[in-house]
Amino acid sequence: QVQLVESGGELVQAGGSLRLSCAASGRTFSSYGMGWFRQAPGKEREFVATINWSAGFTYYADSVKGRFTISRDNVRSTVYLQMNSLKPEDTAVYYCAARLRPSGSSRYEEYDYWGQGTQVTVSS
Repeated sequence: QVQLVESGGELVQAGGSLRLSCAASGRTFSSYGMGWFRQAPGKEREFVATINWSAGFTYYADSVKGRFTISRDNVRSTVYLQMNSLKPEDTAVYYCAARLRPSGSSRYEEYDYWGQGTQVTVSS
């Protein structure tokens, strides 16, 4: 099976930046569509960003568009989320997800594997 491990979450001031990483197991990582989701206390899990197998297509939630960038390194089997101009409302547990199809998706039910999450806290 595919194993995903997120890292990079921490406490940061509003306006600051963080880079989250998601390391994946498996030789077929390059064929997976990947995504980032987040969940704040008392809120439902929401879509953040997705990227297709070749990194030729990306898509972002309106709330993060222009501030966040998703990327991937298929040689290292890692997906990243660069987070700039962070706001307190970005505070959440961030989850990496993989789907066993090459295209990306904004729907959580279309993903097959999930990481354990990493906490991002943005102070005001």
